[in-house]
Amino acid sequence: MDDQQLERYSRHILLPEIDIAGQTRLLHSKILLIGAGGLGSPAAIYLASSGAGQITICDNDNVDLSNLQRQIAHNNERIGQNKADSARAALHAINPETTVISIKQRLKGDMLLSAIGDANIVLDASDNFSTRFMLNDACVKTRTPLVSGAAIRLSGQICVFRNNDSNTPCYRCLFDESTIADEENCAQSGVFAPLTGIIGSMMAAETLKLLVPFGKPLDSRLLTLNAATMEWRSLKLQKDPSCPVCASCAKNS
Repeated sequence: MDDQQLERYSRHILLPEIDIAGQTRLLHSKILLIGAGGLGSPAAIYLASSGAGQITICDNDNVDLSNLQRQIAHNNERIGQNKADSARAALHAINPETTVISIKQRLKGDMLLSAIGDANIVLDASDNFSTRFMLNDACVKTRTPLVSGAAIRLSGQICVFRNNDSNTPCYRCLFDESTIADEENCAQSGVFAPLTGIIGSMMAAETLKLLVPFGKPLDSRLLTLNAATMEWRSLKLQKDPSCPVCASCAKNS
C-alpha cells in the first residue's frame, strides 16, 4: 500500500479485525454485484469506499425518476442512463482506485458462470425470484459465496449462503418455485427508502467480513427487519435434504 492508500483506509487499518493484511485482501478482491437499484446502490458505495479492488455491476435497466427516492447511486443528471454505467460513475467519484466494470445485459448460462468464476463473492441485489434462483444455482455449482438481500414495503431480509459445505443450505432450501406466483415488486407495492439503505449496507458489511475475513457472517441465518417497529428476527436455516440444487451438487461432489 502506498501513503495515499494508508491514509484513505486508515480507519479500517486501525481495526485489529482488519489491519493492513485485511485491507490488502480487500484491495485485491473481485466482487460481482447483480442489481444497481435500491439495495445495490448502498452496497456498491460502501464496497468501493472500503477499497474493494474490482466491482462488476450487472444491470440492464435505465435510471428513472421514480428510482431516485431510494437508489442513491443515481441522480437527476443520469436519468435515462443505464444503471450499471450510472453506478460506475458514482463509484469512480468516490474512489477512483476501485476498478468498476459495468455489464448492461442480463447474465445467463455460460456468461453468468464465467462472471461468477472470476469473482470472490456474489451479491444478489436483484428484485425478482427468477434471477435469485438462477444466481443461487450458479453459485452452488461454482461454490461461490452468495450474499442475498431483499426489501419490499416495510420488510427487509438478508442472508449469506457460503456454498462451500455440503451441510449448509442454499437459497432454494429457503424458497422454492411456488414463491414466484406470489412475487411482488416495488413498482406495485412500494418500498420505504431507508429500508433499502439498511439492507444494502448490511450486504456490504457481510461481504467485507467474508473477504477479510473476520467476525461471524450470517451463514445459514436469515435476518428479517420490520422497519415500522425496527424489530429484527433471526431465523436459523436448515438444509433441505431434497433440495433440487444443493442436495444434488453435494452427491456429485
